[in-house]
Amino acid sequence: MATAQNPAAPTVRRGVQPLRAGEGWSFIWRKLHSLLGIIPLGAFLLEHLLSNFEALKGPAAYGEQVRFLNSLPMVRVLEWVFIFLPLLYHACYGVWIWLRGKSNIVYYPWAGNWLYVAQRYTGLIAFAYIAQHVIRQRFMGIALPEHPYAAFAKVQQELANPWMLAVYIVAMIAICWHFSYGVWLFAAKWGITPGTKARKRFGYVCVALGLALAILGLVSMWAFVGPDYKNAPENPAVSLVVAPAAAGTVLI
Repeated sequence: MATAQNPAAPTVRRGVQPLRAGEGWSFIWRKLHSLLGIIPLGAFLLEHLLSNFEALKGPAAYGEQVRFLNSLPMVRVLEWVFIFLPLLYHACYGVWIWLRGKSNIVYYPWAGNWLYVAQRYTGLIAFAYIAQHVIRQRFMGIALPEHPYAAFAKVQQELANPWMLAVYIVAMIAICWHFSYGVWLFAAKWGITPGTKARKRFGYVCVALGLALAILGLVSMWAFVGPDYKNAPENPAVSLVVAPAAAGTVLI
């Protein structure tokens, strides 16, 4: 008697796997990873870009913004709970997802494959930049929480190095790309944009968002490297008070 043979298992082509729910605990970890990328990290990115935009008003205005942020109640607790710890988890789990993911842009140069690779590399660039930026601006040199009006001069001195300026520009573009595409992924994974048409239309919105944020960040950099505020004093607030006194103005 002939025996029935099991059909051969279908061959799965390599490439970016479709959006799917995670299995076991990975479902929760992936959801948390996606959520933290938008709230609070995305919200912090928007706030940071808007705060940096104050630099266009001059060193004193930028210093006042830094002073205001550092005067918020329980600001150090807020930093760790809503910035540092979420950032560490999002970055570390993102690297774990990357190491377990599959992409082959050589044999399968699909748009999804390219987006997958770009998202991972821009994430690495963003994390490396943020780590060095926090160390250099927060824990090296003059302490900005105690001397907020020195913030403009500190950033200006750092961007005076052409190599560091190039790092800032590349990192700004990478961060804005990573966030805007992350918003698209968030909407797709959380069921906000069901269907191909909805995702395609929302993709145009995310592209516009990424371009707007990148332009906002790059324009803010111009305040530090442009001719309007060259050689900014380390304490512009004191300079504004001393100058009228030297001219004979009576200060009350």
